[in-house]
Amino acid sequence: MWEYTDKVKDHFLNPRNVGEIENPDGVGEVGSIACGDALRLTFKLDENKRIKEAKFKTFGCASAIASASALTEMIKGLTLEEAKKITNQDIARYLGGLPDEKMHCSVMGRQALEKAIDYYEGKVYTQEEGTIVCECFGVTEEEIERAIKENNLSTVEEVTNYTKAGGGCGNCRGRIEEILERLRGQVKAGDKKKLSNLQKIRLIEETIEREIRPSLKKDGGDIELVDIVGNRVIVATRGACATCNAAGITLKHFVERRLKEVVSSDIVVEEAENENNISR
Repeated sequence: MWEYTDKVKDHFLNPRNVGEIENPDGVGEVGSIACGDALRLTFKLDENKRIKEAKFKTFGCASAIASASALTEMIKGLTLEEAKKITNQDIARYLGGLPDEKMHCSVMGRQALEKAIDYYEGKVYTQEEGTIVCECFGVTEEEIERAIKENNLSTVEEVTNYTKAGGGCGNCRGRIEEILERLRGQVKAGDKKKLSNLQKIRLIEETIEREIRPSLKKDGGDIELVDIVGNRVIVATRGACATCNAAGITLKHFVERRLKEVVSSDIVVEEAENENNISR
């Protein structure tokens, strides 16, 4: 059974902005009932071209409902350029996190938002666009590649969690592995694009929340991100890690190494000074 945050439960049990806007400026539809998840997002702009109202209809699980509800709240008051910057990780963070197996619900929300904005801007989609990799869920190669790049995915299971590809008959799992291998090769060849400061900060935060903290919590430990100064990542140890004699080794050989792999080889992890002054 999956563990949901209180915020996920709240947006599932008390979803905001359910329905459809009459004469909307933007309309985005993703998924299908046949595949198990479907979402329709509509929005209306005000006289200043900011999103005045947003509503959704969805067919799916608790995470799908919560993600769509959260998204409608997140985009109110934003310009379309601001809304374009929202990622699936932003939706998950707004909800206090989602189970790994349900991250595809946040991806579906981001896709619906993009299509709704494209609708307003006059862009047209056709069903034929993209090379289908997963026949069971209609997931394209382009969608898989984007999920891998944006969320730093490294296994077929992670791709399934974020896109549902490979979660049906399983015949496409070999093709997914081929895509992963090709993208790994591009990164090794130095094709990974340089991150902006904002992108680097977001990637550090996401890696700590999605990979590092869950691993430490399994052994009763935890860390808190305190600050990011250039390539210095300052953290505070928590739980069992705070009293463990090997905490320094954990920070260097696990936390720092993983951030170097995911973000930048220049990353240095340091433990915060004046720990007693840091709120718990």
